[in-house]
Amino acid sequence: MAELWQRSALELASAIARREVSATEVVQAHLDRIDAVNSRVNAVTRVLADDALEAAKEADRAVLTGEPTGSLHGVPFTVKENIDVAGSPTTQGVLMLADDVPELDAPIVERMRGAGAIPIARTNLPDLALRVHTDSSLHGVTANPFDRTRTAGGSSGGEAAAIACGMSPLGLGNDIGGSLRNPAYCCGITSLKPSLHRLPHASFREPRDPMLAVQLMAVDGPMARRVADLRDALTIVAGAHRRDPFAISAPFAGDALTAPVRVALVPEPPGGSTSPVVADAVRAAGAALADAGYDVGEVTPPLVEEAIDTWMHWLCADIEQFLPQFRMVMSPVGARFLEVLVDRAGPVDTTGYTQLMVRRHQIAREWNEFFVDHPLIVGPVWTGAPFPAGWDVEDDDRALATLELIRFVTPMNLLGLPAAAVPTGMADGLPVGVQICGNRFREDLCLAAAEAIEARLGVLTPVDPASN
Repeated sequence: MAELWQRSALELASAIARREVSATEVVQAHLDRIDAVNSRVNAVTRVLADDALEAAKEADRAVLTGEPTGSLHGVPFTVKENIDVAGSPTTQGVLMLADDVPELDAPIVERMRGAGAIPIARTNLPDLALRVHTDSSLHGVTANPFDRTRTAGGSSGGEAAAIACGMSPLGLGNDIGGSLRNPAYCCGITSLKPSLHRLPHASFREPRDPMLAVQLMAVDGPMARRVADLRDALTIVAGAHRRDPFAISAPFAGDALTAPVRVALVPEPPGGSTSPVVADAVRAAGAALADAGYDVGEVTPPLVEEAIDTWMHWLCADIEQFLPQFRMVMSPVGARFLEVLVDRAGPVDTTGYTQLMVRRHQIAREWNEFFVDHPLIVGPVWTGAPFPAGWDVEDDDRALATLELIRFVTPMNLLGLPAAAVPTGMADGLPVGVQICGNRFREDLCLAAAEAIEARLGVLTPVDPASN
């Protein structure tokens, strides 16, 4: 019998509902696991033990009295430290916000609680979530559970490492340039970047009205070890909310497609080099999908390099406006990483900004046509292995090389598309995996394909953190 910390979120919920185990036992098992392994990876930044145990006792009382319960009743979850949890600081990973305590939960945390889930801990992120390596000036570096000399990815790196090590079965992060998918890839777990506006987002503190690139490219989303847990979490947290003026309630399942569903496989995306190991992983995912009945062929979507370039120029144009403020709160190396990207993108005037929006529409229109014949796109998350910790800021060339490494995650942010990350195996002691992208609000297709890959290629976690 698996230890409680080794089980998936839905397995734990089922065991609690059947009274095979109490919520208190489940929460305590995860608190014990945090005590046992967190010092080796530095994923969890704050433990909410007292509140979590009190909530678990209340969850147990509800089960015993036969009260209605949600699908995650009594199940612990973790939350990235840039998502509000009432009573716990939303630090954004920086010293200046170390005591910035919100009075309200973020909408997605509120909904997780409404389904019976219990916040158990907060997790690490890089300063202001603006780096693909998790190194916080407040909390330090999060290590990769498989090789502690390597990056856990970012910006939701603490969340991914905590889930991979069994400190939590399920967590919440966010993504403007792969920040849900990057660390899922590095740590061998699964994650879902939802469609733009499917999940509500709101902050208790300023800025409550974020810069345009954040409004139109950033999304919150779930992370887990099993695809089924992502699906359940998505159905819990999705939908319109009074605090988000743009979130909508869209059906989870779209129109049925004629079988077999066609998949565009992209082992080596344009715009840079791709490791043979990564390309092999993409083709292994394609073979798994073909075995599951999908029609898989190697086809590249239109305007991929244009999408990557537009994402970079748009994000950097917005970052440039706020660089003076960022420098005040970020570590020098974190700020330098942004400066290199902004310098590479160059200045964008009002006319250039308008042209970026027009270009975005053109790319979206052509991808929309592409999805008619290829409802799913499967390709790399990163085009190489997780890099050594700190490699991304060793010099300007490596900062730019990091952009090339993550290039294929960015079109999905530019276009507001859903994408699920799922591991496919191990190579040279580190996880490898893919992302599955679909058209807007077709998370159902992405998750079904991810689950087919998971069923055939297996899961990699939980693991004990490496000793190196």
